[in-house]
Amino acid sequence: MAKGIYVSATTPGSGKSLVALGLADTLHRHADRIGFFKPVVHGDEPSADPMVALMRARFDLDDQRCRGGLTSTEVRKLLAEGNRAEIDTRCVEIFAEMSRHCDVVIVEGTDLTGQDAAVEFDLNARLANNLAAPVVAVVGAKGRTVAEAADAVEVARKELVAERCSLLAIMVNRADAGDLEAITAAVRPGASGRPVYVLPELEDIARPTIGEVASALGIRQVAGRQDMERDVHSNKVAAMNVANFLHVLDDGALVIVPGDRADVMVACLASSFSPEFPVPSGLILTGNLAPDPTIYSLLAQAPFPVFTAPHDTYTTAKQVSEVRSEIWSGHRRKVASALGLWARRVDETELVERLHLPRAERMTPLRFLHDLVERARSQRRHIVLPEGTDVRILRAAEILQRRDVCDLTVLGREADIRELAASQGIDLTGINIVDPLTSRWRQEFARKYAELRAHKGVDFPKALEVMHDESYFGTMMVQLGVVDGMVSGAAHTTAHTIRPALEFVKTRDGVKIVSSVFLMLMPDRVLVYGDCAVNPNPNVEQLADIALASAETAAQFGVEPRVAMLSYSTGGSGSGEAVEAVRQATELVKDRRPDLAVEGPIQYDAAVDAAIAESKMPGSTVAGQATVFIFPDLNTGNNTYKAVQQSSGAVAVGPVLQGLRKPVNDLSRGCTVEDIVNTVAITAIQAQVTVTQLPAAQSLPQN
Repeated sequence: MAKGIYVSATTPGSGKSLVALGLADTLHRHADRIGFFKPVVHGDEPSADPMVALMRARFDLDDQRCRGGLTSTEVRKLLAEGNRAEIDTRCVEIFAEMSRHCDVVIVEGTDLTGQDAAVEFDLNARLANNLAAPVVAVVGAKGRTVAEAADAVEVARKELVAERCSLLAIMVNRADAGDLEAITAAVRPGASGRPVYVLPELEDIARPTIGEVASALGIRQVAGRQDMERDVHSNKVAAMNVANFLHVLDDGALVIVPGDRADVMVACLASSFSPEFPVPSGLILTGNLAPDPTIYSLLAQAPFPVFTAPHDTYTTAKQVSEVRSEIWSGHRRKVASALGLWARRVDETELVERLHLPRAERMTPLRFLHDLVERARSQRRHIVLPEGTDVRILRAAEILQRRDVCDLTVLGREADIRELAASQGIDLTGINIVDPLTSRWRQEFARKYAELRAHKGVDFPKALEVMHDESYFGTMMVQLGVVDGMVSGAAHTTAHTIRPALEFVKTRDGVKIVSSVFLMLMPDRVLVYGDCAVNPNPNVEQLADIALASAETAAQFGVEPRVAMLSYSTGGSGSGEAVEAVRQATELVKDRRPDLAVEGPIQYDAAVDAAIAESKMPGSTVAGQATVFIFPDLNTGNNTYKAVQQSSGAVAVGPVLQGLRKPVNDLSRGCTVEDIVNTVAITAIQAQVTVTQLPAAQSLPQN
């Protein structure tokens, strides 16, 4: 039977779902098959429970590994009948069925928010025992003093022990940020001596989104942008004249106004289009009062959603104030904030040691992408994003900041970036913004560029002009150690991204060519394809360089390199100029890296299929089990990676540039926010290696 871990609230409003999410994220990287089970769900359909839906989507779980149990209505009925055994029996049956498909199952207990909190506590304890699942107890600290929080931990510990529960860990959640260390010091250690983790209340999670407000009130959108992920930072009732109202309007405020106040509506719209004024998160028109059609046509251009509500302003404002945000809403920014908080406050290694899990054997795409974030976070680096006026870049920057992956600098005119962010409801708190045109670094960067390119006739005035370009400015930040790496290409060509790096970052010692790989995430492993993006027709030496660099990249990302030098023939079965070039490149690789497993020329089928390998190249340490595939030219490589991606459902991550002295990576102009997040994480990991190999950063004036 799979190991179960029971996440149980010990006080109402503890925020246990955040703990369940963080625990699942941790275990997903340490076990092959995780599951999620919620024994008691709200609503009429267990599979439709929001937390079940979030876990299913977040960790790619099927119905066999992510399930709800009984509805709260069913449980209340069985409890009223005195039939607790039926609850236990049905939950154990579901858990046992899930266990056949899982190595570990996170079980999330009830909320303790009803009038029968004591009954729920007893129910959770009994279920944990019947499932033989150790308990992660979650104590809510919101509204408690330091002493009260410490006492609540002690009470929870004693009550769970009295119920004969196996206590795996205790976590204090939703603490006041200023009390974290005091609570940690005040909590008495348990019998295990293991730490009690203390997590603060997180405003990013506590704030409802405009979509959550609309859903809770059942109101309909009548105008404006359909952006339901905007956070509601505050609620403003417009009951004063426009001049006074604008003085109290804040960025992210939800404005509640009678439907006949055209002056306030126009003022909110004008404010959102002015860089000097705040942008509301939304507008609710109350009283079922319809504005003049002309006003509606103006509101259609609003960068925020506009709703109409049937009730009066007071009633609507009261309803809005009662809306609670939940982590299970699944909004990616809330999930990113939750996982960033978990990573900062919980020692993952120590926690996993308590569980004694079997070693994970499969590398799924989702696990690989989660590992990227964790590895990037483990040795924090600083990445620059030159394309600050691209909305995707700003959304990715916000996600990276919330997940606490790395330090970030975004380039561009600050007023433009902040105006764009405000209009899109993007929070750039904690992200550095630098304008190359006004930065004090520009003079120093220009002098350095003129020095490095003097042999090409570049003087200081010309260099100063070049440093207006964000790609050159960002690359010089990398070159001089102001930042550790750069990611660009969402709005620029590959040539525009790479050209500055080729001019003055240059290749590493012993490397003659910059090349690229795609990390191909198959269902159960990761393969490396190179070069599929940069070099059209590499010669023999360049092909060998690409193979060596690709092997290093593979090892850097946890893939044991077994290199297949691909051709249309295997071994000595074919001849011709193209085959001979691959054969010579293979010999160069063997000469330079005798320790590296490499085979070539070899056909793709012989490289991946053990049966074909046995007939075509018996005894080879690469044939049938290759992990790194080197294509003879760009035409072959680019078409092959796309064919595999489209036909097999593999996830292609890249291109990842290799061979440069410092990491610079290119994005596709069709990239998604997730692509940018992954590429930044990859760049940060590459920087962890290059930073230790290169001299210390130069001292530069403050920007």
